[in-house]
Amino acid sequence: MLPEEQVHLACWLCARPLGSAVQWHHTVPKAKGGRDTVPVHPICHRAIHANFTNAQLRRMGSDRAALLANAEVAKFVAWVAAKPPDFYAPTRKSR
Repeated sequence: MLPEEQVHLACWLCARPLGSAVQWHHTVPKAKGGRDTVPVHPICHRAIHANFTNAQLRRMGSDRAALLANAEVAKFVAWVAAKPPDFYAPTRKSR
């Protein structure tokens, strides 16, 4: 993907514009047969995997609303909303 195309993309989880670092999240984990990917910030990617097991992610699939229904993820998304696109901070594991 060209850098100018990234400018128009938004993070699948938090909906903020993407920065220079983009990761591709398998909505259904590869280990569970998933192929489809969505663009996310590295910090958002870590938050997803810190809060859900692969089995949970397989059941939710590409249902973003199901991820956001989790109290910890909703709290994270609200917190990160005002941060710049390339913001990074360590993510605590909550599994």
